[in-house]
Amino acid sequence: MSDEEGPSVEKTNSEDSSLPEQELESVEEPQAVEETESVEEPKTPEDTEAVVEAESVEPEPAEAPRPVDEEAIDSTEATVDEAVDEPTIVEPTIVEPTIDEPTIDESANEVTTVIPVVPAEDAPPTEVVDSAPATEAIDEQTEQFEPPAVVVPPKPPRPEFVQQYDTQQFEPIQQQYEPVVREPEAVAPPAPQQQPEAPAPASSRKWVKPAIAVGAIFAVAVIAYGVDIFTSSGKTPRGTQVAGVDIGDLTPADAEATLRAELGPRLVEPVAVHAGGVDSEIVPASAGVDVDWSATLSGVNAQPINPITRITSFFGSREVPVVSTVDQGALDASMSQLAANSDRAPVEGAVVFERGKATGVSPAAGQALETQQAGATFAAEWSDGGVVDLPVDEVPVTVTQAGVDRALQEVAIPAVSGDVVVNGRDGKVATLGVDQIGEVLTFTPDGSGGLTPQYNTDAAIKILTPQLVSTEVQPKDASFTFAGGKPSVVPGVVGDLINWPDTVKELPVLLGSTASRATPAVYGPVPPALTTEAADALGINEVIGEFTTGGFEYASGVNIGLAASEIDGAVIKPGDTFSLNEYTGPRGAAQGYVESGIINNGRPDKAVGGGISQLATTLYNATYFAGMDDVAHTEHSYYISRYPEAREATIFDGAIDLQFRNPAKTGVMIETIATSSNITVRIWGTKTVDVASTTGPRTSPTSPNTVTLPEGPGCVASSGAPGFTVSDTRVITDHASGAEISSNTRTVKYDPVPIVKCE
Repeated sequence: MSDEEGPSVEKTNSEDSSLPEQELESVEEPQAVEETESVEEPKTPEDTEAVVEAESVEPEPAEAPRPVDEEAIDSTEATVDEAVDEPTIVEPTIVEPTIDEPTIDESANEVTTVIPVVPAEDAPPTEVVDSAPATEAIDEQTEQFEPPAVVVPPKPPRPEFVQQYDTQQFEPIQQQYEPVVREPEAVAPPAPQQQPEAPAPASSRKWVKPAIAVGAIFAVAVIAYGVDIFTSSGKTPRGTQVAGVDIGDLTPADAEATLRAELGPRLVEPVAVHAGGVDSEIVPASAGVDVDWSATLSGVNAQPINPITRITSFFGSREVPVVSTVDQGALDASMSQLAANSDRAPVEGAVVFERGKATGVSPAAGQALETQQAGATFAAEWSDGGVVDLPVDEVPVTVTQAGVDRALQEVAIPAVSGDVVVNGRDGKVATLGVDQIGEVLTFTPDGSGGLTPQYNTDAAIKILTPQLVSTEVQPKDASFTFAGGKPSVVPGVVGDLINWPDTVKELPVLLGSTASRATPAVYGPVPPALTTEAADALGINEVIGEFTTGGFEYASGVNIGLAASEIDGAVIKPGDTFSLNEYTGPRGAAQGYVESGIINNGRPDKAVGGGISQLATTLYNATYFAGMDDVAHTEHSYYISRYPEAREATIFDGAIDLQFRNPAKTGVMIETIATSSNITVRIWGTKTVDVASTTGPRTSPTSPNTVTLPEGPGCVASSGAPGFTVSDTRVITDHASGAEISSNTRTVKYDPVPIVKCE
């Protein structure tokens, strides 16, 4: 060993140790050398060397052993520190490795380690004995930690440095040991000594390290938690999202700005909605939906206190819902508009007939949008970024598929298995074809999921009647003729008609049959509406009212003659009302009427059927003096000189009518006599009353206006006439006694006839 390193201490396991036994007993027993669980017994000199180097501080030059006391220990530690400061490197010598078992002298409390070194070539094996006071190693072990077990395998021959580590500083220190060369010899076993006191059980200390580790982790966690609380104060919680927008770890102002920038544009973008089976789109802003920014952010700004929540926020996110404001009126209108497209009426199960074939219609439930709930759902979910599923109510059906199938198989299909035939007289038949069955047979829900057949016999009669009308004898009312200047009764004809209700009453049986589908027509007598006996009893035997007018042009005469022929011979029974428009029917070109003069909007004009008002005025005056009740009539807007004042009537097809009622107990009949220049109307019956007419003076005259129109067919020149007001009084008395029955006055205001100039 070099002089710079200092004197070395060599100690072997010998019983004649210079350390007194009583002093050895006073030294504190090492606690970890034998009892520590993690230490394995050294198996080789290298193992022993590793144990000593790991357990003790670097060896120092030491003098001969002396009694151990605290001062000796302190001085030894100081010497060790000095030796560490200046390590010495020894040139290695290559030798064959020799492994000796380590020898521990427990009585001397010293550990002797045999360290193999590489000797010079051809030199005998040598051992380097490193000896250090055991007390120092034991004290270090007791205060610091338990000695680890280190196994060092043999190494191949090479230059080798002995490297030692300070167990407290972990700084490598190269130290050279002065080799002691000796012949290999067996190590004597240690002398028996008093068994040291048993150390404390290792199980009582095995949780010390985990407890210290847990405590350290907890302390770090508490510090980290406090730092996290401090740094996030005044900001939104980490991982916070609103409608998919990340606003975590932002100030409230920045969070609101971010939300407005991201969510604001979504308010004017269409949002896909699904209502039942209907897909559509709704623009939130148009539906009255907006974002309540303050309410939305109020659920964001609070920092969570729970440490678990704060830890998980590093790895996940927390979704905060958008709080919306709603214009209920606009939202309801939007939902109503959507409902118009999404609502679907239920399809009831039914049976239909097409081209002579019966098919079933499968039932399908309808749907109706729950507008109130749908509006609330849209307002709550519009910002989620997906399709908003709106609630709908199902509208159930009343007919099941089973009911449809049953009606189809039991009724409908047999009904179209063939034509239904009605046999009439003279070998003639009427046929209800399979393609016409659908007009007669229909189905309605029975309330129990099925269908009930309905047979429309009126429709069947309408189809069958024309085919057999030639086999019938039509009834004819009794009428009157004026042979010899007096009316006489023409006997009526009793008809022989098919009793169709009785004929088609077996229609359900016929339609359900697949064999015989024919039935005979049932005929029966039908009396006329006015029988011969009834006509004789009407008492139509004398003229009770008559009036004649003239002065019309040719075209008007044509129209007057046609209408007069229509009403000639009309019989009005006691209490019945006669209508001129109803009796004549349409008066157009198809019926032979021509264009003639009319009054249109207070001015003269022309139209097809014009001039009929003269027939109306003549008929009105004839019934006026016959004592008939005036039901409805209208005077012309301005006075026409060929008519009596306040006792005239106009008429227009479908708009203005002339009606009167027969108040007598006997019937009356109308007779018309038309010539090219005048028209006469007579009312025949039994005279029971007398009628007198009194016309008052004209009052309140008005002057005409002048109207200038373009010359042509549309302009009818007129010299004009003044307007005025006039009254007429009718007094009815009893024909037999002369007693007054009634007195009625009618006042009429006529407009002036305008002066029309054609230019």
